[in-house]
Amino acid sequence: MQDLLLNLASTVLALAFVLALAWGLLRAWRRLQPGVGTAGSDTDALRFVRALPVGARERVVLLDHAGERWMLGVTAGGISLLARWPLASEPEPRA
Repeated sequence: MQDLLLNLASTVLALAFVLALAWGLLRAWRRLQPGVGTAGSDTDALRFVRALPVGARERVVLLDHAGERWMLGVTAGGISLLARWPLASEPEPRA
């Protein structure tokens, strides 16, 4: 009985060590990725705005990137730039 408890305790301890190691490595990996979790990366972040299906496998997609709005045509065969324009600044509130 004592051997069973010792084996069980060592197994639980090994599992806890592996889980803690995996958690630490994933956290370090996220910090090393550029643009993930950093405050200064919002200007270059790729942000999905909206998608409109226009066929069975075709879509028109709006994305914001680097201060511009991009309209892309997405098909099974590829992606095409349809339009690109600067993002409008926020309107000033009226008094």
